[in-house]
Amino acid sequence: MSADTPTLSLPPLLHGLRLEAGCDPFAEALALARAGREEPGSLHWADDLGLFSVAVTLAPEMPLERAMGAVMAAGLGLNEALGVLTPPETAVEFTWPGGLKVNGAACGGLRAAASTAEPGAEPGWLVIGASVPLLPLAQNTEPGLTPDRTSLWDEGAGDVTAHALTEAWSRHFLAWLNRLLDDGLKPLHAAWRAKWAQREGGAVAYPVPGTALGLDESGGLLMKTGGQTRAFPLTLMLEESPCTSPA
Repeated sequence: MSADTPTLSLPPLLHGLRLEAGCDPFAEALALARAGREEPGSLHWADDLGLFSVAVTLAPEMPLERAMGAVMAAGLGLNEALGVLTPPETAVEFTWPGGLKVNGAACGGLRAAASTAEPGAEPGWLVIGASVPLLPLAQNTEPGLTPDRTSLWDEGAGDVTAHALTEAWSRHFLAWLNRLLDDGLKPLHAAWRAKWAQREGGAVAYPVPGTALGLDESGGLLMKTGGQTRAFPLTLMLEESPCTSPA
């Protein structure tokens, strides 16, 4: 891991830690957090031409169930950052719990891990990762070859860099995180639902196939499946080991 990059402009409370292209910021932050060597406010980012990939470590002073609102803050921050850096007609949507869609196709998303999985316990640390493919896979450089998945290059935003998106995301994420701390989850809940791809009545495949009914007050999924109404907490997305979360 290299030293802080002097040209990366981050808001107060966050300090950037640059990784080389191909490195996984989420895995790096998670390993350090588990070892007790990660500082709150650390923002690991990969200086990669083809992929925006970051991970931020928080030390929430609240129960995990409420702290998971920071995942919503991360998604809303990414939505606003992309709104600034991509063409005006670009449509950004969320899929529960951490997926991201750009113009109707999957385009990265969020990951999370915490020191505890107990909703009522206060986590010692919470690591949130975000990623967005900037360029298509090398073998898929022709737009339209993978209609269910896309990159910013495919959507006419090929000039967006990991550096620029990291700076923009960090500012918007911190603004939403402060709103969570000041006003609670309600405003984030409303803003996230407005960008929810499935919305009420839409089909969902994760965690089980069914029909979305809405979100509970903590951001959990309410759905109809197999003739039953079921609830799945947002903490379901927490990872025990570094792996890709459902999109």
